[in-house]
Amino acid sequence: MAEQRPHRATHHGVTLEDAYHWLRDPAYPKVEDAAVLAHLKAENDYFDAAMAPVAGLTEALFQEIKGRQCPDDESVPVRDGAWCYQWRFEPNAQYRLWMRWPADGEPKPETILDEPALAAGHDYFALGSMSVSHNGHLLAYSTDTAGGERFTMRVKDLRDDSLLPEAIESACGDAVWAADDQSFFYLVMSDAWRSYQVRRHVLGTPVDTDAVVYEEADSGFWVGLAEASSKQYIIISTGDQVTTEAYLIPATEPDAKPALVARRRIGHEYHIDHQGDRFVLHTNDAHQNFRLATAPEDEVSQTRWQTLVAGEDSTYLRGFQCFKDWIVMEERVEGIDQIRVIDRRGQSWRTAFPEPLYAVGLGANAEYEADTVRLGYASMVTPDTVYDYDINARTLHRRKVREVPSGYDPTDYESLRIQAPARDGAAIPVSIVRRSDTPLDGSAPLYLYGYGAYGMAMPPAFSTARLSLLNRGFIFAIAHVRGGGELGRAWYEHGKLQHRANAFNDFVDAARHLIERGWVRAGRIAIAGGSAGGELMGAVVNQAPTLWGAVAAHVPFVDVLNTMLDDTLPLTPGEWPEWGNPIADEAAFKLIRSYSPYDQLKRGAYPPMFVTAGLNDPRVTYWEPAKYVAKLRALKTDDNLLVLKTNMGAGHGGKSGRYDSLEETAQEYAFVLMALGKV
Repeated sequence: MAEQRPHRATHHGVTLEDAYHWLRDPAYPKVEDAAVLAHLKAENDYFDAAMAPVAGLTEALFQEIKGRQCPDDESVPVRDGAWCYQWRFEPNAQYRLWMRWPADGEPKPETILDEPALAAGHDYFALGSMSVSHNGHLLAYSTDTAGGERFTMRVKDLRDDSLLPEAIESACGDAVWAADDQSFFYLVMSDAWRSYQVRRHVLGTPVDTDAVVYEEADSGFWVGLAEASSKQYIIISTGDQVTTEAYLIPATEPDAKPALVARRRIGHEYHIDHQGDRFVLHTNDAHQNFRLATAPEDEVSQTRWQTLVAGEDSTYLRGFQCFKDWIVMEERVEGIDQIRVIDRRGQSWRTAFPEPLYAVGLGANAEYEADTVRLGYASMVTPDTVYDYDINARTLHRRKVREVPSGYDPTDYESLRIQAPARDGAAIPVSIVRRSDTPLDGSAPLYLYGYGAYGMAMPPAFSTARLSLLNRGFIFAIAHVRGGGELGRAWYEHGKLQHRANAFNDFVDAARHLIERGWVRAGRIAIAGGSAGGELMGAVVNQAPTLWGAVAAHVPFVDVLNTMLDDTLPLTPGEWPEWGNPIADEAAFKLIRSYSPYDQLKRGAYPPMFVTAGLNDPRVTYWEPAKYVAKLRALKTDDNLLVLKTNMGAGHGGKSGRYDSLEETAQEYAFVLMALGKV
């Protein structure tokens, strides 16, 4: 039980009391307060004690899940100019080796980056980016060894395996090389964890003299950086959740001033690429589901944008990539991913895939002059599959199917999608997978996952870890609630800001529909979500606590009101277009307060809950889940288990190694099985 300390703050004439405000270390992002650290350690000790009765089950689950990972996995090689590139895992390694060999020579791989060596001695390791110069001589890469998403960029000479003296701190994103390979562009992270600058580094010069190419003044905007598919332009982008702006620099003129494409206008989003003699743009200026447009190379202003693919209510144009003779688009129709190819005459067609319910998207495609496109495909019963699509022949060639070493037969499982009626009449897609012999008579437990924010869709894809639940008789379902992007931009818009409650209602209504169908009983549903999906978990627990038999809330965004009221936090200004600005807008204050899970906790009974946090998490700060659990402990009237596990050396994504991360999944599953009496 956490200590309660009085703390009050008044906004719009309303005084908020927060007895657990002290769990936020005032020195953040440093966390050094002895009382805070002692409380987090006590919670971790309690977690270990509470999970001790299922330690054997946790280990068994971990070994099961680990046994489904190919110990020496490797990627399908990707050709980029004179070289073929590939990553590999040595047997049972936590991190990858990155290899290459001459594309037209003998395939004798050489290691260009050794993640295990870079990770040695660190509790956490993440490779942020890697980018090889056009001549193949130099590699710019970045690493993070704390989980705080602050990366250090280094440059390696691949000719003699030596490191150049340059070390760029607080870098983020990929380095983009100028055409002459003597300089590269990179992004800089501000003290507030916002990518706000593009700088250019000239090899051999001091980093502190790097030129600032672009700086974003709006504290809510994030800056991006990319190379055009043609490699002829450097693209600088900036934007928030609803507005974007882009600039171009010729790759052969790295000193040139960035040229504006279209001035920012609130609500207008666009993304640009280059296709030799023209620019191609993905824009929502004429339809909320976007259109594809072209512009002549010598005049890219918005007045010259000509529609290539018009926007439609039924089709969500998600993204695209240019090739010399083709444009390949990612679309979504009635919630199902599609790939469309457009030729130079403007003729187009969609690729056919073997299943009715699946997820597909563009894979690694480095070559601009190509007639073959790499795609990544999966379904809820088909493991991750790499296809090469021959555009001229319009045929798919399977290059790799994810291996499940412990054995897997897809015919043992079946998937389907149903529509659940929401209370306001909307139809909520629900993707479902189960073993074919798992009954739908209400006797089986069900695991229901949800997210529903930022327009992000939760794909009906494959999971090797999930098999541990399916093989124990679980039904697994994804509720594609509003706030996500499954059914287009309107689906997203109707789950954010003043419509945010739709996401929560959709999730509850989807669960109730599954109960009404007789497939599961109330109290036998385990639910899970992370980050904004963790906010979803907190809200649906408050709304319908008796429906759930277990809850897993990973790094949950549950203290929504206090976070959106604090513009000193790294991400807050950029989040206002998604949630509202309760500082400036009293209506937004009242709305967020009405659903913020932390603010809406009341005395009563709650289901068993498994909550995680990351001490170095800049996205959902550690104190949000810590405060939530502390307040819930004081208010809950039941004896159900409530645990909080804080990763003391990691961030938003938890532990970093490929096996270490599986341990956390095993712990969650063991908790769910224990809570539902399946041990």
